[in-house]
Amino acid sequence: MSNKIKITEKRPWLAWLLFFATIIVVFLLGLLASSIVERRMEAVYVSTPQTDIQPYEPRNEVWGQNYPRQFQSYYGTADTSFRSKYNGNAMIDMLEEDPRLVVLWAGYGFAKEYNQGRGHYYAIDDVRNVLRTGGPKTSDDGPMPSTCWTCKSPDVPRMMNQEGVAAFYTGTWARLGAEVVNPIGCADCHDEETMNLRISRPALIEAFDRLGKDVSKASYQEMRSLVCAQCHVEYYFNKDVAEGAQYLTFPWDNGFTAEAMEEYYDNMEFSDWTHAMSKAPMLKAQHPGYEVYMTGIHAKRGVACADCHMPYMSEGGQKFTDHKMQSPLNNVANSCQVCHREEAGKLVQDVYERQDRIIENRDELEKLLVRAHVEAKKVWELGATESQMEDILKGIRHAQWRWDYAAASHGGSFHSPVEIGRTIANGITIAQEARIKLARLLAEFGHNEEVPYPDISTKEKAQKFIGLDMEKLNTEKQEFLETVVPQWVKEAEKREASWDVSLTN
Repeated sequence: MSNKIKITEKRPWLAWLLFFATIIVVFLLGLLASSIVERRMEAVYVSTPQTDIQPYEPRNEVWGQNYPRQFQSYYGTADTSFRSKYNGNAMIDMLEEDPRLVVLWAGYGFAKEYNQGRGHYYAIDDVRNVLRTGGPKTSDDGPMPSTCWTCKSPDVPRMMNQEGVAAFYTGTWARLGAEVVNPIGCADCHDEETMNLRISRPALIEAFDRLGKDVSKASYQEMRSLVCAQCHVEYYFNKDVAEGAQYLTFPWDNGFTAEAMEEYYDNMEFSDWTHAMSKAPMLKAQHPGYEVYMTGIHAKRGVACADCHMPYMSEGGQKFTDHKMQSPLNNVANSCQVCHREEAGKLVQDVYERQDRIIENRDELEKLLVRAHVEAKKVWELGATESQMEDILKGIRHAQWRWDYAAASHGGSFHSPVEIGRTIANGITIAQEARIKLARLLAEFGHNEEVPYPDISTKEKAQKFIGLDMEKLNTEKQEFLETVVPQWVKEAEKREASWDVSLTN
């Protein structure tokens, strides 16, 4: 002790240094304690409900009062500025980008209009605006069923609870126009009391039941994919479940591959439409994202959809899931680089290389299918019989199903490039075999010349080639948007205002 006193006496500046150092340490410890207390208070505030959320509450703004960070990040899905090498989240006219699609879907609503999907924020607007849904009295292929609303809004579980599931699937799309008004959001995936992830669409539960699996026993990590699988899947409308209902059903009984679902459809002799040119009984893949993901390496390693498309983020000391559901390529640091310790540019380039290779072969399959439809039309004109065409039409059906399974899977060339590459290769083989049979049949009818490939260099030329009156369709749709939709909005606003009054009383 005496030595320390002597040192400070000889060096008085050292005493002052120790004094100020002590003050700084105490000050920093005070800041740390204050920060901890502040974060704890903030956590308490965040975890304290600001409002009671009623069962089947469809309005995201109401949920946002209790969960502001998730709510604010969700509205990031309104941003449509991201573009990758292949699409992104902007409004892209896919028929203009690839006019061959018009011929592949001749006789089906997708030939009228097919746009790149935007964020969840636009789910209601996009389904109202697209030509495929038409108006309350659409012509040509008839009114779209109310089932078309199923994946577009948290108003859907509310209406299913109110009407019953089969009743919801009954009637036309326009029937629920004033009821289904809130875009995809909180109630689609969360329980209002616990905020636990939940399945709100019965089709997924029913599909797992048929597989002998209980969704309620799924782990939390599995649920982070299953809530997405309610909608990002292949499905069809089953008319045999309930009278008058177009019952939403997943064709998973035999498995998730293109062949497994094809077998399911073939066994029940199901088709989505008959092709206007080839007369083949066609299958339209919807968006088998979950099925393709399940065949890929990320699923095998236990990586969930949310790990890449909704990664965790931190703000104000709070860790939460980013609800700006988007391409991982727009958020490489929080998605890919959590596991892959490589430069962002290299990771993105790896994705593009996979996409390049898949799309190169997918485009070749498209060209073969266009030729097959055109050649089949010529054979019919020459007098072919149904028995002569049966195997050929089955080949066209199977080849195009494989193409559509790959094209509609949204990210399939990354989620499972090996499986998608295999599926497209099989489609090419089947399409070539169908065209060989067509060539032989053409020769039997004395037609030894190559059937000309049509001029479908633009969307307009392709739609004219298959006989669509686009001016009439666009006029009818515009009238519907200007007269019917505003009335739907007014009815919805009046109804939701009455909910608020009942809550305050």
